[in-house]
Amino acid sequence: MSNTIDIGSRRELFVDRLLVESLEGVAFKLHTPQLAPPMTAHFSGHYMTVLKNGDTYRAYYRQVDPSFKGEQYDGHQGELTCCAESRNGIDWQLPELGICDVGGSRRNNVILRQPPFSHNFAPFVDSSPSADPEARYKALAGTHTSEIGHSGLYAFGSPDGLHWEMLHKKAVVTSQGFAFDSQNVSFWSTAEGRYVCYFRSWDPKIQLRTISRTTSADFLSWTEPVPMNPNLPGEHLYTSQTHPYFRAPHIYVALPTRFLPDRGSSTDILFMVTRAGTERYERLFTEAFIPPGLDPQRWGNRSNYAACGVVPTSPTEMSLYHGPAGHRYTLRTDGFVSIRAGFAVGTLTTRPFTFAGEELTLNVATSAGGSVRVELRDEASRPLPGRSLAEADEIVGDRIEQRVTWKGDGDVSTCAGRPVRLHAVMREADLYSLAFGVASRGPAGS
Repeated sequence: MSNTIDIGSRRELFVDRLLVESLEGVAFKLHTPQLAPPMTAHFSGHYMTVLKNGDTYRAYYRQVDPSFKGEQYDGHQGELTCCAESRNGIDWQLPELGICDVGGSRRNNVILRQPPFSHNFAPFVDSSPSADPEARYKALAGTHTSEIGHSGLYAFGSPDGLHWEMLHKKAVVTSQGFAFDSQNVSFWSTAEGRYVCYFRSWDPKIQLRTISRTTSADFLSWTEPVPMNPNLPGEHLYTSQTHPYFRAPHIYVALPTRFLPDRGSSTDILFMVTRAGTERYERLFTEAFIPPGLDPQRWGNRSNYAACGVVPTSPTEMSLYHGPAGHRYTLRTDGFVSIRAGFAVGTLTTRPFTFAGEELTLNVATSAGGSVRVELRDEASRPLPGRSLAEADEIVGDRIEQRVTWKGDGDVSTCAGRPVRLHAVMREADLYSLAFGVASRGPAGS
């Protein structure tokens, strides 16, 4: 039992090796985000954060006052934090909020003009059950060249995500190293029961820009930062964009920018994950997730930053955003990575795990000629009676929630709480995620 993984009723994505014991004739596949049609009310800006709170989407991003004529450095006087709004994450508006005076007018969507904090203001919705309603939204911001005399990240709170106040007069996250001149992200982790922050740091041992992690019980007092160092040799990483995935908040998705100073300071966007409570990232793939592409403007320094926040934009689609370009990209729900089988039959076998629930659902897609069959096994890899391959109903189709059955029966409640393995036989298919939960009582595939 010591090596058994307890997944409870959590959704598990195949974005790391946690559940996988063996792959034969199948492999992990990184999927490419698809560029969506141009958004209405086009907006763009560096260090963007996209949040979904109920039926409201907000995009926070940095702009510069067009009338500002001074020197532009990190945290300069002309930097602004702006906010766009949407009801679906696709059609956006730039509301006239009346909060900040810019060029003699308050008819704008600026929410913060407070140097140096508008440089990298990174909000989140605080889902902590003990969060003060006056600080239901929180943010960290600050640089290593703070104009108020202290290097570090400062805490902000807001009741509505638009009107912000500093929560403490001093920096709450500090570092002795050169750090913070990036988008430094934080959130309340329901899985860890505390606040977590991932910030840009400099590790003198590896001489690279990297990522460190710190945690807090109250958002003001933070633990000693731990360098996570997911870098490959010679690889600088900016904006980690680490945040809980909305369908599996114990899995933190990361979309860091890779900076290559020896290639004209060009950049691209990677995909990584880390799990709640861990101090390491896993990188199944070391190649670019979003390359610069055909646009010459994206082949330079500071030209490729993903927004922090992957959000659902339909029951079958999720969206991520490219701040500097003002683009939206889409992926299938859960569709970062799959276990893929080609024309030849292949198999996936998991490590032993325990679960809580009555039925198993898969996020799965097959071709017209493809299929998936699932067997549940005991810890010693012996098929469970009534849940063997010989009894498995063939899965053919493309569904986000595909119920698994054996001779029409999907009830797995008698297996709950004891170690099992999942063994899948696949052909021309992609398996993205699995979850155990309450029985839907509907037909297979509903």
